[in-house]
Amino acid sequence: MQIDPRGPRFAAALTTLVLSAALITGSGALLAAQTVVFALGAFAGPRYSPYGRLYQVAVRPRLSPPGELEDARPPRFAQAVGLGFGLVGTVGHLAAVDWLGLAAAALALAAAFLNAAFGYCLGCELYLLVRRVRSA
Repeated sequence: MQIDPRGPRFAAALTTLVLSAALITGSGALLAAQTVVFALGAFAGPRYSPYGRLYQVAVRPRLSPPGELEDARPPRFAQAVGLGFGLVGTVGHLAAVDWLGLAAAALALAAAFLNAAFGYCLGCELYLLVRRVRSA
């Protein structure tokens, strides 16, 4: 499946905002909500995640067509990586190991910020690295 590459970057910007709020407030519930968003993006694909749907409905119609489309698999893998960090952080908060929740959220925030601000997707790069290693 091919997707508009601006969609994952939009999703990363929203993720950056949500994870920043979770860190500032120390809210495990907010981190858990973002973890659900990661899960939907990982299992259903970026196009069907809540942020992906918001992009398609509210943002994409106002933009010119993308210059090119990209493979959905790397962003989907990136969502799975975010899901892993979100799960670790949520479990940390639930187990009253707040430092673990904060650390996991901070790492996910760093990755989301890189994508939102600079278009550099760490999870996508990890996906490509895994593919190269498997094919070697």
